[in-house]
Amino acid sequence: MTMASPLIGRRDAIRVLGVTTLGLGAAWRSTSAVECILTPAQTEGPYYVADATTRRDITEGKPGVPLRIRLTVRDATTCQKLPGAQVEIWHCDAAGVYSGVNGAADTTTFLRGRQVSDRKGKVLFDTIYPGWYTGRTPHIHVKVHVSGTTVHTGQLYFDDTVTRAVYQKEPYAARGAADTTNTTDGIYASGGTQSQLGLRRRRRTVRGNATLVVST
Repeated sequence: MTMASPLIGRRDAIRVLGVTTLGLGAAWRSTSAVECILTPAQTEGPYYVADATTRRDITEGKPGVPLRIRLTVRDATTCQKLPGAQVEIWHCDAAGVYSGVNGAADTTTFLRGRQVSDRKGKVLFDTIYPGWYTGRTPHIHVKVHVSGTTVHTGQLYFDDTVTRAVYQKEPYAARGAADTTNTTDGIYASGGTQSQLGLRRRRRTVRGNATLVVST
């Protein structure tokens, strides 16, 4: 998996996000080369709900820093961009809560959705920067399906310093800093570096890019 696009400086991010803490002057980092290496598979986790709604905007009014995710799907054998793949993502809200998993009466669907990749193998999702819950670094779950078969299950991650800056803004600030970082997360240790989103800022939205290389 590869990450794309140059990133803004952390001071710019702090200014845009309304964070006032100093001492975050180094640049956010990313890479830009495309490599046809399988994106590492990771655990589905306990909060998957099948049959997500096909939609681009998955926020359902949940508050948080706007996040736009662009994912490109490639075939590991040919390295060609893969149209027609179903890509679904799900993650917790700013308070660390997932939708649809809190008992039979919970029919909520916030922060869950799927898209079908276009002729360039791309999908877009409009969401919010995820919150955190005990024992896990902030992350987004992802699945890719081709012709009805699941060909990838993984997770997407964020730079720890960017996360710290975001979490100084409401509604995240009320919960404080995450209790687990990338370096202390046991799941991240197995493929997380290759599954980290490239991040940049456009106006008040954080944009994340990644390539998902799958075996069909």
